[in-house]
Amino acid sequence: MRIEGINALVTGGASGLGAATARRLAGAGATVTIADLDEEHGRAVADEVGGRFIRTDVTDEESVQAAVDAAADGGELRVSVTTAGIAVAQRTAGTKGVHPLELFAKVVGINLIGTFNVLRLVSQRMVETVEPVEGERGVCVHTASVAAFEGQIGQIAYAASKAGVAGMTLPAARDLSREHIRVCAIAPGLFETPMMAAVPEPAREALGKSVPHPARLGRPEEYAQLVQSIVENPMLNGETIRLDGALRMAPS
Repeated sequence: MRIEGINALVTGGASGLGAATARRLAGAGATVTIADLDEEHGRAVADEVGGRFIRTDVTDEESVQAAVDAAADGGELRVSVTTAGIAVAQRTAGTKGVHPLELFAKVVGINLIGTFNVLRLVSQRMVETVEPVEGERGVCVHTASVAAFEGQIGQIAYAASKAGVAGMTLPAARDLSREHIRVCAIAPGLFETPMMAAVPEPAREALGKSVPHPARLGRPEEYAQLVQSIVENPMLNGETIRLDGALRMAPS
């Protein structure tokens, strides 16, 4: 699919992977809507890329519908990228106590249910408002994680939520195939994101060196580059693509 001239929605676009994706898509000619809870940074990115910002809670139907409406305003909404997510560190049970059920539900609610909420509403808008061009109506790209496959100690909620994102990618692609909409997910490894920024510098350096090659943390721009490749390559569909430098996470 050609990116030039289309409209795109990026959730979690105020920082990290989402901000880099917004810049990449805008640089390729898309009009980008940033959907995020972070108004300050979200508006700054939107201003930078010549797009728009709308404060959005991905777990709320009305909030996401408003973001979809904004992204479709004045053009054809053909691409969505979901990067909004949270991570927590909590073991299932142990001497420090049991994993709070509400914390598990919160992580799954934002990371998995939030992703599905965006997918269902944005794909319906695509079906209703845009016609296929060269056999394609739209592309939806989701963010999983290598934790979906090798969740570490204390990552049970995060790993479960990201495994759900990976698990729904193929059936979503099959569901939407008759509507000419593709669905893929990216499973990043260790990347320079706001989540990683909370880790002390010596630990970040050690984590980077644990990646086989290149022996460093991934850059958000590299995630964004893969998003563009997915959008532009019509044979990429129903796949969760690891972007991890051959990393396989140890238990801890």
